Amino acid sequence: MKKILFATTALVATASVAAADVSFSGYGRFGVMYSDVGPDGVAGTADDTGSTDITSRLRIQIDATAESDAGVTFGARVRIQQNNNSLGATNNPRFFARSGGLEVGVGNIYGAFESMPGQYSVDMGLTGLGYDAVAYRYGADFYKSDFISFTPNNGVEVMYSAGDFQGHISYSEGSGPTGGDRTAMYGAYTFSGWTVALGYQDSVTTDTEWTATVGGNIGPAAVALGYGKAHNGDDRIVLSGRFDVGASTNIEAYVADDSTAANTGYGIDFNHDLGGGTSIRGGVAKRLSGETRADLGVRFNF
Repeated sequence: MKKILFATTALVATASVAAADVSFSGYGRFGVMYSDVGPDGVAGTADDTGSTDITSRLRIQIDATAESDAGVTFGARVRIQQNNNSLGATNNPRFFARSGGLEVGVGNIYGAFESMPGQYSVDMGLTGLGYDAVAYRYGADFYKSDFISFTPNNGVEVMYSAGDFQGHISYSEGSGPTGGDRTAMYGAYTFSGWTVALGYQDSVTTDTEWTATVGGNIGPAAVALGYGKAHNGDDRIVLSGRFDVGASTNIEAYVADDSTAANTGYGIDFNHDLGGGTSIRGGVAKRLSGETRADLGVRFNF
């Protein structure tokens, strides 16, 4: 009887494992980064002596899913991240249920504006070089990698795609910079190789209220235009482009103007594919804050 019970238990356990799926993904990067801004982090002050430092990041994402008999996929994602200049952390999870083109997520949500096509049209250098090319200016919810420096999301979102259309609605409670709630949405449509997206958000004064992007190909270049305007009237416009140089190398560039900045931001980079998910990356940017930042290093995806 004990042998029968043991065999039955083992069979049930094996069946449970077979029905579920746990996967690991992420990337590592390491190299050097230069900044002409001193310890106070403000450009144009007396301590702007410049420094070159080691920069690194390891990001591991754990995705677990299981599928019901009705074909609905349930799952969760957590992220483990360690930077050279911050404490490592495992973030709060995002849970979801997905069927066909419909997905509902709760917890550490992606956020509608963060997921909107065209917001990340370029990925500058090794580290992003400050991400001034993001039109919505991070005035909305986004998936948090750690909660040492960010307030965690506690939200819900609905994502839907059908053919050339995709849409996303998200809501979070008390996650705004002054504790306000956020309700954001976008719709995007792709036609003739071009994708147009429009987003709106009801939130606190300093958050982005409207954002729009358009992107596609002009000859050998992929180009994008993004715009974001806050409830208080502050706005940013970004023009970016990417084109291939040979079979393994591409160059990206952007120019950004922000009503809150005295400077125009711009940058250029290169990405050289080494194969197998590895690449050499580097770039230089004059940020909207006035800081000059440059980096160079290696990234490997897994």
